[in-house]
Amino acid sequence: MNVPTAAVESGPHRPARRPLEARQGMAFASLLAAAAVLAACSKPTPAPEPVRAVRTMTVASGVAAGTHEYAAEVRARTESRLGFRVGGKMVSRQVEVGQRVKAGQVIAQLDAGDLRLGQEAAAAAAEAAATQYELAAAEFKRFQQLRAQGFISALELERREASLRATRAQAEQARAQAEVQRNQAGYATLAATAAGVITGVEAEPGTVLATGSPVMRLAHDGPRDAVFAVPEDNVSAVRALLGRQGALQVRAWGASAQVPATVREVAAAADPATRTFQVKADLGAAQVQLGQTLTVSIALPLRQGVTKLPLAAVMQQQGQTAVWLLDPGSMTVKVQPVVVAGAEGNEVVIASGLNPGQVIVTAGVHVLTQGQKVKYYSATDAGASTAPVAGGGALQPTSVGSATPAPR
Repeated sequence: MNVPTAAVESGPHRPARRPLEARQGMAFASLLAAAAVLAACSKPTPAPEPVRAVRTMTVASGVAAGTHEYAAEVRARTESRLGFRVGGKMVSRQVEVGQRVKAGQVIAQLDAGDLRLGQEAAAAAAEAAATQYELAAAEFKRFQQLRAQGFISALELERREASLRATRAQAEQARAQAEVQRNQAGYATLAATAAGVITGVEAEPGTVLATGSPVMRLAHDGPRDAVFAVPEDNVSAVRALLGRQGALQVRAWGASAQVPATVREVAAAADPATRTFQVKADLGAAQVQLGQTLTVSIALPLRQGVTKLPLAAVMQQQGQTAVWLLDPGSMTVKVQPVVVAGAEGNEVVIASGLNPGQVIVTAGVHVLTQGQKVKYYSATDAGASTAPVAGGGALQPTSVGSATPAPR
């Protein structure tokens, strides 16, 4: 008896075979899934770097002139630190900072009790020494008479004369010591040595002072100086102006008028803290006040063969000043180090690093990279690059600033 094949294959003891088409479909689906996973893990292709529009200028040689300006302070030509010539306890102070005083005016006082007692003791010692000298002089006169009568020898008279001279010297010493003590008592009063203005107080009543300790600062009336500091690299140029009338121009704070000044003194050594040199300039008859702030201007000599660039053209790269140099042939940029000699207003004076005829970028320098391709900025580029953004704004052109475009 023949049994159908289909019945045998689909029996309960033998699994059914999948069709070939189903197995091929499952393999294709697996390949698609693997391709999708690989596509998700791979990095997207970077967009090409845009060709940026830049403003440029052609380097030209020119002449640079400028000034160095320093902040100065008005000080008196002579300023004294006043102190007591004896030690003691300060009991009073009669003046304040900023007060004008006259020569000889009392400005402070010490407790003079001990000094007066010393003066009295010295006076008593001087009186005693003077009495001893008078007695010795009378005795010597009598011994002279005895020698004339032959009652004493010449040696005895000489001894009496030496004793008289010693007594006279002791009396003079005691008198001088009494004068010193009298002066010491007078030193308990501190008086102004000249007419001027008190610019500082360094001791208050109740302070026990040593001999010579500063108590006040007195700015004497008379000439006034503008005092300022210059760095080490400029001190030689300032020292060359010593004694030249009107070599400096001085302007008071908030004023526009300038007055001439003359360099009077330049410090021989730099300040140990600031490493600057102090300069004093005579202000002549200028009407200035003590402590007033001034601006001192020193004209620099004309410099030939220098280049002036806008401030926007200069940048810092790896601690070095540089500009972007444009190659007109390939329209690419590269970094060109330069040496800056100073500034004139909104321009930078370049001492070296550039040659006349070279083309440099004057705007957009902070968005460029080495070897980047650029194009000249124009009004049509600005209009084409402007696009609306959310909120009604617009995207601005890449480059900013103003400069004369180089010829294409």
